[in-house]
Amino acid sequence: MTHEELLSLVDRALFAEIGYTDEQGRQNIRKVYCVWHKGLKHHLISTNTSSAHVQSLLQNGNACLYFSDDAAFAGLCLYGRAEIRTERAYKEMLWNPGDEKYYPQGIDDPDYCVIEFIADAGRFYRFDGKGTLSAEALTASCAGREYENGYAASMQSGAES
Repeated sequence: MTHEELLSLVDRALFAEIGYTDEQGRQNIRKVYCVWHKGLKHHLISTNTSSAHVQSLLQNGNACLYFSDDAAFAGLCLYGRAEIRTERAYKEMLWNPGDEKYYPQGIDDPDYCVIEFIADAGRFYRFDGKGTLSAEALTASCAGREYENGYAASMQSGAES
């Protein structure tokens, strides 16, 4: 898959699976809403500070993030680390009208945080082959980019077509 095809896969996915190790050493996977990206290297996920996965990631930030398009038989697994962000700038970026339902105190609710996943390497597959992504390729994918809601951008460009 080309760099642009991988970006498209990530952008059109509403969800990803985050894999991590819990405090008992067990492997865990959670499906997360993940539409904010900066290239292929950086991804943002809003969630509850009190959730089990955040508590585990605070202890051990090693994680993987998996995007897939089941209909196209394509997937991308990124390996890296998760950092828990509580800075208002991150929280504002991901805040949506109606989020008060989950975070009654608004953006400053102490149970609202953002996971920043930072990829170090990756593997991808599709019906026509598979390949790897190096740290250098991932870094190059985010050069000159800011975080953007890739899903919204892909839906907008799809509507214009």
